[in-house]
Amino acid sequence: MRSWLTRDLGWRIGTLSVASADASFRRYFRISRGDVDPAAWSPRADTLIVMDAPPGKEDIAPYLKVTNLLEQAGAHVPHVHASDARRGFVVMEDLGNTQYLTLLKTGRGVDKLYGDALATLANIQVRGARSAQLLDPYDRGPLERELNLFPEWFLGRHLGIEMTPEERALITVTNEILINEALTQPQVFVHRDFHSRNLMVLPPSIGKGGGPGVIDFQDALRGPVGYDLVSLLKDCYISWSRERVERWVRGYRHVLQNLGANVGDSEYQFLRWFDLVGVQRHIKVLGIFCRLWYRDGKSGYLGDLPLTFEYVRDACRRYKELVEFERWLEWRIAPLLGPAIVREQARAAAMPVKRAKPARAAAKRRTPTRAKAKSWKASRPKKKRAKTARRATAQRVNRRTAKRSSPKRAKVPAKVRAKKKSHGKKRVVRREPARVRRAMPTVRRGAQRRKTRRPARKHK
Repeated sequence: MRSWLTRDLGWRIGTLSVASADASFRRYFRISRGDVDPAAWSPRADTLIVMDAPPGKEDIAPYLKVTNLLEQAGAHVPHVHASDARRGFVVMEDLGNTQYLTLLKTGRGVDKLYGDALATLANIQVRGARSAQLLDPYDRGPLERELNLFPEWFLGRHLGIEMTPEERALITVTNEILINEALTQPQVFVHRDFHSRNLMVLPPSIGKGGGPGVIDFQDALRGPVGYDLVSLLKDCYISWSRERVERWVRGYRHVLQNLGANVGDSEYQFLRWFDLVGVQRHIKVLGIFCRLWYRDGKSGYLGDLPLTFEYVRDACRRYKELVEFERWLEWRIAPLLGPAIVREQARAAAMPVKRAKPARAAAKRRTPTRAKAKSWKASRPKKKRAKTARRATAQRVNRRTAKRSSPKRAKVPAKVRAKKKSHGKKRVVRREPARVRRAMPTVRRGAQRRKTRRPARKHK
């Protein structure tokens, strides 16, 4: 990254430090301008953010596309200054490091913060209506894939439940209800993660309009009008009373209605859209949080499972189509959730912390002559294997050299070799018949030789 910034872009940067990371494989770094002319970056920008999206795991093309669409809709997103799709690098505007969640937890200015966020969301959904046509639809395909994360990762992997045919049928019916409800809603520009961790409190130097900075929007689709609203007001990281949430929902409906958007026939219908699409979202999130731990090793989301699970139960209680599903969650799932979280958090705490190893120069290695190494070679110590390999190589070279230098000897018949004298004394060889020799092909002929006995000498 530093090489790309300095060599390819021609910038002289000061410091480079880790800014943040999200639930994907992307990482973010903050770089300082150093002594570079501000005109080479952005006017009055002392710091920038560099996104590192590994090309094999992340694609920056959707991010660049949605950035342009949201800027046209009036949302304050990080302006892109440079990008490299081959390396997966994007240099963008720095929106600071203060998340909405940080201020919301203090309890001060909550209504003001949510008012600004809802105004930004209304611009995205109304002014971005034409841009939404350029996005992929949030139709049955992605909705089903998201709902299937729940039985796979939450029920099966996290809770260890083997579902009966009746339970599978109940989940199938529930999924069909949620998908149909999502498809009947007005289709708008959907951020898909419009919550307090992806909304930034802008610094005074760049926060002209007072609205939040919006990040992590690369997965945007064209989908239900209530999806982003439930992401914001039924946040998986912070909760509010039902009365307060309903008041915000009614106020947002009036804003959309004044802007000419489709808000349904009544407040009850709009609130129903809000609740039912929230069940779909939170069922999906339960599966995603578990997958982040079991597949990616990120245990920080395990503590957010209880609130997300309670959102699902609370919404299901309010609608008769989902009452049976909520009863099943109460007696079958709720008793297992707490112990499973405690177990996995303890396991995560006991895992050793991986430390980064210092970079070393790549050593030249000998190309193996065989496709597969023998197991006994692989199990030996590295130094001993190398020593043995050198010794074997030297022995092969010596044998080839000796074979070339030694003169060829003529073949001597076996009978002649048998009659040769040894130490001046005649050796008598008793040979077995040919029939016997053929019957014993593995017996060495030398083992059949016997010396004749001579009479003992008489000493004078």
